[in-house]
Amino acid sequence: MTADQLAKARVLVVGDVMLDRYWFSAVERISPEAPVPVALVQREEDRMGGAANVALNAASLGAQTTLLSVVGSDDAGRRLAHLVTDSPIRSAMRQIVGLRTTMKLRVVSRQQQLIRMDFESMPDHEVLLDLMDRYEQELDLHDVVLLSDYGKGGLTHVARMLEMARLRGKPVLVDPKGRDYSRYKGATLITPNRAEFALATGDWQGEAELQQHADKLRAALGLQAVLVTRAEDGMSLFTDAGHLHVQAAAKEVFDVSGAGDTVIATLAVMLGAGSSLEEAVRTANRAAGIVVGKLGTASATPAELWPQP
Repeated sequence: MTADQLAKARVLVVGDVMLDRYWFSAVERISPEAPVPVALVQREEDRMGGAANVALNAASLGAQTTLLSVVGSDDAGRRLAHLVTDSPIRSAMRQIVGLRTTMKLRVVSRQQQLIRMDFESMPDHEVLLDLMDRYEQELDLHDVVLLSDYGKGGLTHVARMLEMARLRGKPVLVDPKGRDYSRYKGATLITPNRAEFALATGDWQGEAELQQHADKLRAALGLQAVLVTRAEDGMSLFTDAGHLHVQAAAKEVFDVSGAGDTVIATLAVMLGAGSSLEEAVRTANRAAGIVVGKLGTASATPAELWPQP
């Protein structure tokens, strides 16, 4: 895939954004107050999380990427908006007074998480409804729609979003959440991980039963494809053409945070650039193998995916 081809891809990312905050620390003693480690914070770092990290992954591959979401007007929201503005992402985010921006604070020592603390609140239903006009406008400017659902309320109107995209012939990729996938009816492709897929369809024993679950889900929801990401077992694609399994590409795993974001973002960019679904899946698998070798939410670059000899 060439840089020119990647640059032609126009990806619209919609969903739940969050701020990933890292406190990097040294732990050398146990607290005298309680049997817990004392973390001496030495460095702080803020990164884009959730749908914002998905958008960053797409933009890092060179695609024209727009992010549509809502954040609060609080410190975390302003910081996240600033990070997006300073990135290659085209921002269509809206700041809402009174909304608490989702933030995940991770305390890290020696490249291991000690604890994660989450701060969040659900956006108001009517606030999200106000974004539908902007969504409709953006649809005509993009080749691929990517809906990133983290269960924080940003995709309350996902059924309507899917219908609007279908009417315009736009492929829609969904990173799903929860037990009930009926809200994603009519999507082009969904990308649950192993645990998410089992939650929605039930456990399975062996590849044949896995395919049965996937085919049943595709038929029930009118999906063209289901891609189940399976960590160290790679990923499995299910379509009308059958079952494609790709072995995991990771050589060394430091952190699986954001690996799913990388997978779906790479798929969207590759499809937007004109590749086949099989080629997109194989490339997404390589990209996931790259980012799990990095600490925290991260992205893969074209140079890493297609190294020059």
